[in-house]
Amino acid sequence: MKKVKKRHPLNGSRTTPGRHEDRMSWKKQKLVDIQQALNSDPVDIETLRSAAVSEGGLLTDDVRRKVWPKLLSVNVFDLPAKPAKNIRENHKDYNQVLLDVRRSMRRFPRGMRADEREVLQEQLIDIILDVLRRNPQLHYYQGYHDIVVTFLLVVGERMAIAMVEKLSNHHLRDFMDPTMDSTKHILNYLMPILEQVDPELHDFMRRAEVGTIFALSWLITWYGHVLSEFRHVLRLYDFFLASHPLMAIYFAAVIVLYREREVKSSECDMASVHHLLSHIPQDLPYEQLISRTQNLFTRYPPTLLTCSTTLQSHHSIAISSFQDFQMSTQQQRPDSILRQQRQHLHQRQDARLALAHPSSVQPSGAQQLMRMAVWGISATLGAAALAVVQTAMDWAPDFLLQLF
Repeated sequence: MKKVKKRHPLNGSRTTPGRHEDRMSWKKQKLVDIQQALNSDPVDIETLRSAAVSEGGLLTDDVRRKVWPKLLSVNVFDLPAKPAKNIRENHKDYNQVLLDVRRSMRRFPRGMRADEREVLQEQLIDIILDVLRRNPQLHYYQGYHDIVVTFLLVVGERMAIAMVEKLSNHHLRDFMDPTMDSTKHILNYLMPILEQVDPELHDFMRRAEVGTIFALSWLITWYGHVLSEFRHVLRLYDFFLASHPLMAIYFAAVIVLYREREVKSSECDMASVHHLLSHIPQDLPYEQLISRTQNLFTRYPPTLLTCSTTLQSHHSIAISSFQDFQMSTQQQRPDSILRQQRQHLHQRQDARLALAHPSSVQPSGAQQLMRMAVWGISATLGAAALAVVQTAMDWAPDFLLQLF
């Protein structure tokens, strides 16, 4: 007996009965696994990494707000203070950051009101300059703002500062040297990967003398600058945050391999091949490419590729520090424990303040209402959302009062 096809209620496509329900069940199970991993003590970071890499990634921004900080070992209850406005104009990179951010309109959601976007752009400038000010060993590069804006849009200003700072000192560290030498070193992994997988394609690109510069913007922005769909950017960020710092260049190699027929069909000269590869397709099969990237990384790890003469003469800070960074993420406490510790600390501070200045600790009616609002939102949305709420409090406290 033939199965009756039915129309999908959301997109109108036809599907077999039970298939949609099975997929929803799979997603629900993944969310359960993620929540259990977050509640484990210590946090089950390996399960979170697996969830971020496997099909669908972390599924929603609410989940990302909880998992991304854990992948970077960021305590959401111990975030940096909001940056001071009066110091940024004195920073040596202020003018360049200002220009780049002003040109970043396409990175904000379509339909966003101009005044809302302007607030976010000001926050974006503050985040970048605050991270650079507190880490003088880091040097700004054009394209950095494309990475920072992704975190700002998902987790809010204060948590973005903490996450971007950690990321800049690890995964992105080679891009933030005073020269491009370390960035070129990372790009140099591309051709040895192609040589291992498809020697014929590798030789064609060598003869065309195309080099690897076509992949520069892919690499240094984690594809944020070249992909038009924000959901695809988020899916790749899930993948890269849970992976080795070189995974972005392995992904670049997989894109080139995916377009192998197009490349070999083009004229074997630098201009033709560069033009073809520098325009990244927007309809890539992301899950398929992510899976292939993982497989390539396993089959041809960086230690194998360093036999290439182009990779022997440079030291990568991001690569050499990655194992220690991974170890540092293994002993994190769940947010429920971190919240309790923070509450106990505040209670002790309030008690000491009450003994020293009894009249100064009585909260006003507005302060009590604000505190109740924060507690209510924290209980409803989860611990990680508190950081976003705290960001909102810094610049728009009326927002919280409107929710109650």
